[in-house]
Amino acid sequence: AGQFFLDLIPSNVVTAAAENQILPVMVFALFFGIGLVMARSVATDRLQESLQGLFEVMMKLINLVIKLAPIAIACLMFNLAALFGWDLLVRLAGYAAVAIGAMAIHMFIVYPLAVLVLAGRNPFKFFFGVREPMLVAFTTASSNATLPVALKAAEEQLNLPRRIARFVLTVGATANQNGTALFEGVTVLFLAQFFGIELSLTQQVVVMLVCILGGIGTAGVPAGSLPVVALILVMVGVPAEGIALVLGVDRFLDMCRTTLNVVGDLVAATVVSRGEKDLPPDAPEPAPVPAT
Repeated sequence: AGQFFLDLIPSNVVTAAAENQILPVMVFALFFGIGLVMARSVATDRLQESLQGLFEVMMKLINLVIKLAPIAIACLMFNLAALFGWDLLVRLAGYAAVAIGAMAIHMFIVYPLAVLVLAGRNPFKFFFGVREPMLVAFTTASSNATLPVALKAAEEQLNLPRRIARFVLTVGATANQNGTALFEGVTVLFLAQFFGIELSLTQQVVVMLVCILGGIGTAGVPAGSLPVVALILVMVGVPAEGIALVLGVDRFLDMCRTTLNVVGDLVAATVVSRGEKDLPPDAPEPAPVPAT
């Protein structure tokens, strides 16, 4: 156990990234972010702008690849069906059913209980108030694109304090992705079983923790969790190219997990807002009394 925690500190982060050692890279990124916040200066602000620019370039390249994904996935599924037969399609259907079932339990059992017990609100009224963000999240499969609609619903439909709703929902768009973490865990376990790789209980616990951490920093864009899944697969010894097996059903699962993510952010904002009231607007200054 001690060696496991020692291995989390990379001696060379570039080497760790080249060898797909995801945990050491994530630990380095965490401490690098903490140091970046603590050492505030003009130079660190420029560094953040450079990193943001690098992120935008990479996302642009990824989006170009995603545009070709429908054709590539159709060809891939045709080839896989020819190689593995109907058995592959049956197993994919079972995988999708498990993922959707787990998301449904989270959506219709865990969230209503949280709203009722922790927030003290009527779950039916809550879901009625968030119906518009749910629809936008399901159709766009993007937490970032749904954020303005979620903010509007939180303030106008749920009557949450503006300062709390804006803080929780903005942070939650990238840091609170329950559906993504759940999807990543189910996908890794499915692909490990498909390739006949036996995961010990310790490895399954590590996968669960990494999926939770991976869900925190996943980009709120369509298919944003797939690179994280590929890294986790390599970590547990599953061929990273195996992720191609689930691409055929990923779009619908992406829509479902994005909806779960957005509703989870709204549930968190509702729980945090319990007992809080919005700040009153500044009172206007009294008019000067005319001299007599």
